Amino acid sequence: MATILVFVCMALFFVSSAMSVIDSVHFFQLNSYRFDTHTKWIGQNIAKYMPHAIISVLMLIAVIISATPMFKAVALCVLFLISLPVEKPKKAKKPLVYTPRVKRMLFTCILLTLIALIPTTVKGLTSSHETYPLFTMAVIYTLTPVVILLANLINKPVELSINQYYTNDAKKMLKACPDLKIIGITGSYGKTSVKYYLTTLLKSKYNVLMTPESYNTPMGVVKTIRGSLKATHEIFVCEMGAKWVGDIKELCDIVHPHHGIITSIGPQHLESFKTLDAIKGTKFELADALPVGGMLFLNGDDENIASCKGDRKHISYSLENGDYSAYDISVSERGTTFTVKAPNGETQEFSTKLIGRHNVLNIVGAIAVSHKMGIELKELRSAVRKLEGVPHRLQLSDKGNMTIIDDAYNSNPSGTKAALEALSLFEGYKILVTPGMVELGSKQDELNREFGQNAADVCDYVVLVGHKQAVPIKAGLIDKSYDESKIYIASDINEALGHVYALNSQGKKKIVLLENDLPDNY
Repeated sequence: MATILVFVCMALFFVSSAMSVIDSVHFFQLNSYRFDTHTKWIGQNIAKYMPHAIISVLMLIAVIISATPMFKAVALCVLFLISLPVEKPKKAKKPLVYTPRVKRMLFTCILLTLIALIPTTVKGLTSSHETYPLFTMAVIYTLTPVVILLANLINKPVELSINQYYTNDAKKMLKACPDLKIIGITGSYGKTSVKYYLTTLLKSKYNVLMTPESYNTPMGVVKTIRGSLKATHEIFVCEMGAKWVGDIKELCDIVHPHHGIITSIGPQHLESFKTLDAIKGTKFELADALPVGGMLFLNGDDENIASCKGDRKHISYSLENGDYSAYDISVSERGTTFTVKAPNGETQEFSTKLIGRHNVLNIVGAIAVSHKMGIELKELRSAVRKLEGVPHRLQLSDKGNMTIIDDAYNSNPSGTKAALEALSLFEGYKILVTPGMVELGSKQDELNREFGQNAADVCDYVVLVGHKQAVPIKAGLIDKSYDESKIYIASDINEALGHVYALNSQGKKKIVLLENDLPDNY
């Protein structure tokens, strides 16, 4: 009878442990497969693992102090049954993507489990000591949240060799296209918008490939090249993201850009960079990688860029006094008109359905590059008019009695100011929905508090998502004597949106700004 219970217990063990491992791999993926980032995240979210830890302790106690194998097996069966709803994966905003790397990691986890379990099971059943496999199952279940780190360590040489193979293959494909012009784009914010705008403008004359969505990591860029680059492409617009010093250099060593754009420098990812100087140095790795004759385009309105550009030869774009400057800017909820002056003194008026002065700056950057690539300003007018909002970056959606300003992709100090400025342009009942900003290191609370202060000047109502992030934003609102009855704190985005839909807007049209949407690891 005890033997049968051991096998029942084993079946429950595999189901419960599999769910625990998959959950852990999901968060490891969200933490970019980085050991240091993930272990720090575990330390910050220890409460998430408390139910697992309590069940694990009870299992270990049961197999150590129980008098008979039968009682041990029954106790573990009951505890594994209790663990099933605990370990069941929760609905995620960004579900686990079963990439080849994830599949290899899961295979290694299974292999490690079998290596530990089979010998003790065989020994226990052949010698009538059923305690051996029961104890092993209890220990393995206890360690499932961290076994993925061991699997990742074991797989690391394989992952590195696979990545290197794909990277070398991408380099060969680029080398086979000697006439292809490569434009690298980096910046703390604005790079994705500039990438989309520039690609649209360049397509009026050239066959252009760009890195899609947010494929701005080495493997994202390599995947784009290997999957999409054709001999007919004339320009490759490559977005370059960074969280660590050296990230931009690594990307440049893969694609070897001919020209580069630095859109901004600010305290984005300050938690990993540690200092603003480290961010500056990393962004200018793009400038340092350009060949002789390569064009470097810089945001002339960014103080951090100005402080470290040195005597580098560059072309600036600006809303004030750049080589390419925009003036006569008129912004309304219906769109924006502005005039651009080129270095040769030529001027041209443009109009776009996009809103906000920050969008004008990004468009001027795209115009500057396109003009230098041989497209006349007047030829760019129709392309600028056709520009679409980048998904989840101040993307407008009219729902009849409600307008959504979707700026949910990401958030940073500069971006929140631009988003609030855009919100202020609309007539109606202005509602902010936000979980705040993250990855800002020691300045996170200070900058979120400032965000709250700025929001108080614009918003009629504020919905904060997540109790932890809400604290400094709410403090900033109260600093400005904001009515606390018009602040609502929701546990998640679904509760927040439900509250917004039910909210009495006093007969006015609701204008809802969705500022940031944090993934499940926040």
